[in-house]
Amino acid sequence: MYTVYVLKSLKNNYRYIGQTNNLNKRLNEHNSGLSKSTKNIRPLVLDYSEEYATRSEAMKRERFLKSGKGREWLTSINH
Repeated sequence: MYTVYVLKSLKNNYRYIGQTNNLNKRLNEHNSGLSKSTKNIRPLVLDYSEEYATRSEAMKRERFLKSGKGREWLTSINH
């Protein structure tokens, strides 16, 4: 099982979108500063997630959520 996730920075409200096969481990890596892309925007909280059976499905959804339309959709469901 693969998870597409959206993290929100409590520091500056920045949104980070990624995918993983172990969400708890990945969230801990982000909040421990082990991820270069989110090291300076910690702490982070899980804002949204979806599960997929295959990595390719998760990667396709991740690409969509990182697009303009995907970001608009995320904003619309979080308000």
